[in-house]
Amino acid sequence: MVSCGVKERHPDKQIFYYNESAGISSLDPAFANNLENIWWVSQLYNGLVQMDTALHIQPSIAKSWEISEDGLRYTFHLRSDVCFHPHELLSPQRVVTARDFVYSFERIMDGSIASPGLWIFDKLDQENPYEATDDSTLVIHLARPFPPFLGMLAMPYCYVVPHEVVTHYGDDFRSHPVGTGPFRFNFWMEDVNLALLKHDDYFERDDSGEPLPYLDAVSVSFVPDKSTQFLDFLKGKYDMMSGVYKEYRNELLTDEGELAEAYRDRIYIQRQPFLKTDYLGILMEDAPIGLQDKRVRQAMDLALDKAQMVRYIKSNTAIPATFGFVPPACFLEPVDDSLAQTHDLESAKKLLIEAGYPDGEGLEEITLSTTSDYVELCEYIQHQLGRIGLKVEVDVLPTSMHRTAVSAGEIPFFRKSWIADYSDPENFLALFYSENAAPKGANYTRFNDAGFDSLFVSSLKEIDPVIRDSLYREMNLKIRSEVPVIPLFYDMVMRFVRKDVTGLRSNAMNHLDLRYVRKKK
Repeated sequence: MVSCGVKERHPDKQIFYYNESAGISSLDPAFANNLENIWWVSQLYNGLVQMDTALHIQPSIAKSWEISEDGLRYTFHLRSDVCFHPHELLSPQRVVTARDFVYSFERIMDGSIASPGLWIFDKLDQENPYEATDDSTLVIHLARPFPPFLGMLAMPYCYVVPHEVVTHYGDDFRSHPVGTGPFRFNFWMEDVNLALLKHDDYFERDDSGEPLPYLDAVSVSFVPDKSTQFLDFLKGKYDMMSGVYKEYRNELLTDEGELAEAYRDRIYIQRQPFLKTDYLGILMEDAPIGLQDKRVRQAMDLALDKAQMVRYIKSNTAIPATFGFVPPACFLEPVDDSLAQTHDLESAKKLLIEAGYPDGEGLEEITLSTTSDYVELCEYIQHQLGRIGLKVEVDVLPTSMHRTAVSAGEIPFFRKSWIADYSDPENFLALFYSENAAPKGANYTRFNDAGFDSLFVSSLKEIDPVIRDSLYREMNLKIRSEVPVIPLFYDMVMRFVRKDVTGLRSNAMNHLDLRYVRKKK
């Protein structure tokens, strides 16, 4: 058994220690709907495919696949050496077959467990969604072409589970997980500690042929207080700390976002772009007086000094959102720097004059709705918009109330963020497709534009990735022009790691990959 004290009792073992301050609610991949659940579910299970550090789709349990020319049929060829973790309900070395994927997908699709991942399978042909033609061949049929689908299969909702164990435990499978991943379940004392052990028969190897993972175990605690977490991290209790929070931001980082000199001898920062956009949303069908005019919305966008915002509010741990709503890391090729929209106060003032509101005269006070975590950011926005004569009141709501009200279309002007579910610009642009209008979908601004919709539908039919990418870029520019949202910044994956830890991998989806981690003794 692995416990909090194992570091002292087993110095010969390589154990990775982490604190998950937000806690986890389930170790069932069917309920991996937040980053905390995803991180630990991903250590226990595998799917057909996986994403590498560059967000490229790579084989996992499927060693190869073919996609039909019409984009409707995906044929996967499975490895024959992947086994579920040992369990008394499974025969020794229980090999994963195509029928296990059929079961796992059916479990989500029938809706009886109310998995939040059900929407993925809406893309399938409902009459003939999938079939196991033999033990090693799985065929998936789509109702219509959907090029991002392969990337969606890398999501935890699509991981494979053993029917024998799921049937036995029912709802309690959440706390009795059995998968195929690099680590197997040891125990979970909810809100106290989670322990995972190395899966000795894991199927993946490194480039030199050495079995993965290198670690012997993983120990996760659940201390909710971030100040306590920070102090314990400095004491060496944890090997990594994720994210930048106000409780320790100024202590750990310089104003430029670099690691403070006092900690450079024992800690390093791992950072990279994150497919997450923080933004201000405007309810288009019920916008406040003046905001119905896109020139006013454009003026608001230009008035915000996003570089300064990132410097002072985020300590340079984010990227100013000057390229539109879709993070540049999402596109196939680098985004042309000449397309960046820079802060321009004079142009903002001219747009207000053109709209008939010089210095904001004639505009009513605008209420910006947010939650307690973003008051500092919204007060900065309040000040910046005040420089062009706009009066803004910041209204702070409880997180759950804010989320519900935004989805219901009850808040005309709000701060929100969007984290990609899969690494395709479609996942961001779908927020502006009229048929996804909230509360049915995530089009919280209820933006409705025939030209945008036409481009969006065309992109879903386009098989050629280069042409599809050009359509995505055109849509992104159209949203920037119409301004149903004002992008603020693209977040970054920020991890503080102890220097005796090497091999920690991630990507722009903020995946946690512990397979290659080693700890110096």
